[in-house]
Amino acid sequence: MDATLVILAAGIGKRYGGLKQLESLGPGGETLLEYSIFDARRAGFGRVVLVIRPETELQFRSHLSARLPDDVALSYARQTVSLGRDVRAAPRGRKKPWGTGHAVLVTEALIQGPFAVINADDFYGFGAFVTVGQFLRETRGDARPTFALAGFRLGQTLSGAGPVSRGLCQVNGGGWLERVVEVPKLSKHEAGGLYTDDDGTEHIVPEDTLVSMNMWGFTPAIYDELNCRFREFLEAARESDGETSEFLIPDAIQAMISEGTARVRVLRHDGQWCGITFPGDRQLVREFIASRVAAGEYPERLWS
Repeated sequence: MDATLVILAAGIGKRYGGLKQLESLGPGGETLLEYSIFDARRAGFGRVVLVIRPETELQFRSHLSARLPDDVALSYARQTVSLGRDVRAAPRGRKKPWGTGHAVLVTEALIQGPFAVINADDFYGFGAFVTVGQFLRETRGDARPTFALAGFRLGQTLSGAGPVSRGLCQVNGGGWLERVVEVPKLSKHEAGGLYTDDDGTEHIVPEDTLVSMNMWGFTPAIYDELNCRFREFLEAARESDGETSEFLIPDAIQAMISEGTARVRVLRHDGQWCGITFPGDRQLVREFIASRVAAGEYPERLWS
């Protein structure tokens, strides 16, 4: 069965100041998610599921229907404050969706086989899709669910325009993920990355450290795991900060690893990456894509 590409595009873009997922960055007005669809199709992915907020659905449909070829099998999944399998009401005052883990959950009805998950505002490169796609096509008889994570070098993923969120990865000698910790405010530093913990202590992260850019390879087994942990998350959120807390993929994955209910193979990727978090990233991304086009890696017009 062909693998599906799930693109998370429901973010509100607070730091960017707008709908960065539809920002024209390629020479033909292409968005980053269009480059991901282009690369995924070349790597053998057969379908695309785009996770959006209902209030932005018309913008996405209008933009993509005018640009994508007719043979792109594209479906939409709407992320709201709905709790999925959990029928209880969301906490009073909750206005935004529940984070990346919940975004994956809302695709459950649309997925029948292996799938990859990526962000709409990141450029991962063709090689990353080939690597994850190959993993998803392998036949497995694992006693417990086995997933994959594309690991990028930290030094290639930081923005000079401001601090970003990255999942720092600890990988054992066999290539299995042992720990992933989400660092929400990681700044660029001459030695790699810099962040300050809750105690006010500064930490330098070497530039060769592997990080998660939210490019995962899953099977449908992930849904039972995520639903179980989402219920646990909701119970904790009701007692603490139910208005702003988020259910994130790295946190859920770490819980699975710690409890031994799943394992994750880290697929190291040393290729180029770029993405947009701040308005200041826009020109750098345009220049990066222009350089890839000049090198012959992409056509000047993706869909011509």
